[in-house]
Amino acid sequence: MAKITIEFRVNGTPHQVQAFPMERLLDVLREKVGLTGTKEGCGEGECGACSVLVDGELVNSCLVPVLQAAGCDVLTIEGLASNGNLHRLQEAFALAGGAQCGICTPGMILASCQLLDRFPQPTDEQIREGLAGNLCRCTGYQKIFDAVRQASQA
Repeated sequence: MAKITIEFRVNGTPHQVQAFPMERLLDVLREKVGLTGTKEGCGEGECGACSVLVDGELVNSCLVPVLQAAGCDVLTIEGLASNGNLHRLQEAFALAGGAQCGICTPGMILASCQLLDRFPQPTDEQIREGLAGNLCRCTGYQKIFDAVRQASQA
């Protein structure tokens, strides 16, 4: 199979890449678009480290063929900050100690972003459920949940 031209928007910027249709969105974002904030954890869709938003839906970019992103809006961790100012979730994760090694953090923040879009004042159960697809081996989750609560009050 030959490479094709795929057009999509990443963090509001139009991109046109030459890629194999079944190339992972994760690899295209990191290697062709140059955005390395999206991390690979397991490569099997189990950990959520590679989570990005595609047209507002949280996806594991290690499982999504780049062809599925054609014509879509993709939001990565790099797209949350605005004019040099951190997004309220990024600030809350830093202040609450919700980020340690950093591998899960980008995906965890994007999952939290989608959660707060759906539930601006989430309950503890909604936070647990909203982040259930993202694994963290460092924090024990409490600081992450605290960060989401802080961001929801900002």
